[in-house]
Order: sequence, then structure tokens, then C-alpha cells
Amino acid sequence: MSNDPTQEVNEGAAAEMAQQDELEALRAEVEQLRAQSLLERADLENQRKRLARDIDSARRFANERLLSDLLPVFDSLDAGLAAAGEDAGALRQGLELTYKQLLKVAADNGMEVLDPAGQAFNPEHHQAISQGESEGVAPGHVITVFQKGYLLNGRLLRPALVIVAKQD
Repeated sequence: MSNDPTQEVNEGAAAEMAQQDELEALRAEVEQLRAQSLLERADLENQRKRLARDIDSARRFANERLLSDLLPVFDSLDAGLAAAGEDAGALRQGLELTYKQLLKVAADNGMEVLDPAGQAFNPEHHQAISQGESEGVAPGHVITVFQKGYLLNGRLLRPALVIVAKQD
């Protein structure tokens, strides 16, 4: 073992350099772990938001099947009321009351009726089954509604079946 002061200084400098290198490596590792932690937090937050959207969507459209199954009932009541005419008999009044109650329950569950008679044809909500000519109806507007359409919370449940006025 030598007592050479330059050798001790060189060893001390080398040890200090090794400590600084180790310190830099640890700092880089800490930065990498911090960045990874931020990415994982952001990913977790995105997953939480996606789950909340999925739950909200499931809640809003949970009764879609039930309401879809009730559409023929609405159609039958519409047909019954149309067949009864304007006669204000007890049967018609009962049908109207039942129909209004059923519509209220459906509306309370997010369903709305599309009855586009006289409105402009909208291919997102209407299904044209024919074109025809009609006095007093602008071209591209609905002349006759064969079957009403329905929306559930803004999403199309069933398009309205319509006849559209011919374009000139």
C-alpha cells in the first residue's frame, strides 16, 4: 500500500465520479418511474371515464328491448283509433286514455314519437316506401305516414314509414 497523495486523489476522484454516475442513473430511473406513473394515472382516469360513459349508456338504453316489443301495441292502438273514426263513444275514449297513458310511460322512459306528416323527409328518421303527388305539400315533404317512428333518448328505435312528395 502506497502513501502517494496523487494516487489517493485519483482514487477519490474516481470514487466521486462513480457516485455521480450512480446518482445520475438513479435520477434517470426516478424520472422514468415518474413518467410511467403519470401515464398509468392518465390511463386509469380514461378507463374510469369510459366506464362511466358505458354505465350511463346502459342505463339510458336498458329498456330498449321492452319498448321495442311495445311498438306493435302502439301501432294497434293507432289503428284502432283510426278505425273508430271521430265517433266519441266510450270505446274510443277508453282507447284514447289507454294510448295516452302508454305514451306517457314510454316518454318517461326516454321514448318519443316520430309523426312526420307534413315535415321535410329526413333519411335519418324516416323510411320512404313510395313517392306520390299531393296538392299543398312541398316536394321532398312527407305526404302520408303509414307507421310512426320512435326515438329512444335520441337514438332511432324504429324509422317512420312514409310516402314522400315527388321532386319536380
